[in-house]
Amino acid sequence: MTEQQTDRELADLVVNQGDEEAFRALYRRHTPAVYQFVLRLVGGNEQEAEDVLQETWMRAARGLAGFRWQSALRSWVTGIALNRVRELARKKKRSLVEVDGEFEFPSAAVDPGQTIDLDRALQLLPPGFRTVLVLHDVEGYTHQEIGSRLGITDGTSKSQLHGARKAMRRLLDMGLETA
Repeated sequence: MTEQQTDRELADLVVNQGDEEAFRALYRRHTPAVYQFVLRLVGGNEQEAEDVLQETWMRAARGLAGFRWQSALRSWVTGIALNRVRELARKKKRSLVEVDGEFEFPSAAVDPGQTIDLDRALQLLPPGFRTVLVLHDVEGYTHQEIGSRLGITDGTSKSQLHGARKAMRRLLDMGLETA
């Protein structure tokens, strides 16, 4: 296995020959980015992120033969991961898309003067804000794509992105700097 092999070449080896080394190469290539995506959506819960990641790759392996290459493999795997996060949220009776009114930070959420990084700040956001912010600003999805994937309108996506950005600015206005 060489690093120069494309995702498609590796996937063909997996599908046509059951090549485990090729699958491991795809896994190693894409897992760090997919894991970060999932970790952000689940609010930094590492155990949940690892469980979602494992289920994502199991489903990707089963569906690889049907993948039509109309997008990048990472986009496809990320879509599977998003669906798994949504499934987890439903099981835990959480919402990835709802935000109740004006969001207020808990008074003990952060210590003024403490530095905070993007991932920690994302953990402080409610799931509806966090999900849309990650999908739009981090992953580059359009509001139409977000709406389609989450079952919300473009306007709801835009509204939640606005709220998420406003909340992130409030974190920074509280004297926090990104690390």
